[in-house]
Amino acid sequence: MQWTLTEGLGALGGAILLALVGHGWWQARKAGPRQARPTDAGGRHEPRLGGDSHPASLPAEDDPLIDAVSGLPESATDEPGSAGAPLPAESRRPLGPRKTARLDPLIDAIAPMSLESPVSGDLALAHLPASRRAGSKPFLIEGLNARTQQWELPVPGQRYGAFQGGVQMANRAGALNEIEYSEFVQKLQGFADAIGAMADLPDMLEVVRRARELDAFAGAHDAQLSIGLRANAAAWTLGFLQQTTGRHGFLPGAMPGRLVLPAAEEGAPPVLVLSFDAQAALAEDPSQASVREVQLTLDVPQTPEVAEPYPAWQDIARRLAADLDAALIDGSGRPILLQSFVSIGEDLARLYTVLAERELPAGSPAARRLFS
Repeated sequence: MQWTLTEGLGALGGAILLALVGHGWWQARKAGPRQARPTDAGGRHEPRLGGDSHPASLPAEDDPLIDAVSGLPESATDEPGSAGAPLPAESRRPLGPRKTARLDPLIDAIAPMSLESPVSGDLALAHLPASRRAGSKPFLIEGLNARTQQWELPVPGQRYGAFQGGVQMANRAGALNEIEYSEFVQKLQGFADAIGAMADLPDMLEVVRRARELDAFAGAHDAQLSIGLRANAAAWTLGFLQQTTGRHGFLPGAMPGRLVLPAAEEGAPPVLVLSFDAQAALAEDPSQASVREVQLTLDVPQTPEVAEPYPAWQDIARRLAADLDAALIDGSGRPILLQSFVSIGEDLARLYTVLAERELPAGSPAARRLFS
């Protein structure tokens, strides 16, 4: 069969057109958000974030006092610090409510309340203040159980020979001030009058002075480390992000836009928090919402040093970057290398020592309350 020049050129043009169309389809497919892999024959696994999830006590969203990803030392070694992998997801207990914080003279201003005779827990519960806060500071009332001689939150059916109330002197919102202390006194005095107790209130000026000193210490020894992961190519759907991070032990948090790596201790704050755009987390169709950047945060005072949260933070960041095809970036969006974090690990070792010397070791109940 003889082809004319015109026919040959037409056939060649058709082939080129088909190639261009195929190339355009492939590029569009590559540019689309990465989807979660199918989990069964029924289709893709696209869970909604912020739905039925394990609640977690998350750290307060304050600006980090130590920026872990800026001002990196030029003398950093080529090898990162030892990377201890966190516990597998299946070995972790589900997140539950945090245990009730107990009064501690290190961080609370405590007012004893004496009684002429024991009163019932039912009476105490009936007259507890409706609010457990004085301004931005939590306060607590405990009773001395007449049978066990242990301080505890009042419970029905028990009798108490004394009470004590305390207000936290500092947290990440700042030091207890005169107005907050006066609110605490007012609520405590109302409770004492209702149960027939005599309150011995500490001097306001002394409490405020101690609060400012504690706040100054906490402000100088707080640390929240954060590193960004930004997609190198295609963005991620919510399902793909949750599926990928789930392989590293992350679970949906109580707030939209949060995935948490739970601690081994039941009820403890999460070891790590992975945060992203809350609006994307609330999308009606998770398969259509996409995310290009997430933040991996370690709240240092919330986790004991023995759990090695800093090596786990580095290890998780490195593995997530590989699995998500993401670049590690600092707070200004500049690429970084985890090898540069050796000096920060040394600084954290000194921080752990100072906190322990102050009897506020990282991960202790008092430290978790102070740095919250």
